Amino acid sequence: MNTFRVGFGYDVHRLVPGRDLWMGGILIPYEQGLLGHSDADVLIHAICDALLGAANMRDIGYHFPDTSAETEGMDSKIILKETIGLIATKGYRLGNIDATICAERPKMNPHIPQMQQCLAQVIGCDPDQISIKATTTEKLGFVGRQEGIAAYATVLICR
Repeated sequence: MNTFRVGFGYDVHRLVPGRDLWMGGILIPYEQGLLGHSDADVLIHAICDALLGAANMRDIGYHFPDTSAETEGMDSKIILKETIGLIATKGYRLGNIDATICAERPKMNPHIPQMQQCLAQVIGCDPDQISIKATTTEKLGFVGRQEGIAAYATVLICR
């Protein structure tokens, strides 16, 4: 019998000078990056939270705490790969991802195909299983003031 489960994830990080901007596993040229304990890839973090939530395995902070020296500066692609391994211990695999990045700048749309390819390679799935969209907040809120970037993700996992 197939079991299907849905998960939802959200993450946000502050934009600061002097950091690289990692999004969906790729480096995006920009004058600021996201502040975080790891590389602060909000898209991957939202996806990992959605995957863990769907499998009822708590959240990213539980498995990869921001107080651990092991996770300091960690490449979020490693976190994603390990998260896929964690849900596999309960017999789950990815069905699909539907994610949205909220950022005023830089424009994310030109980078989406490369993000899909990168994430598919890490997960070991077809890029068609990964939908990534980008939007602004029409200059409203912390995203609109260009203080940070947020990401939302919904996933379907199957057993």
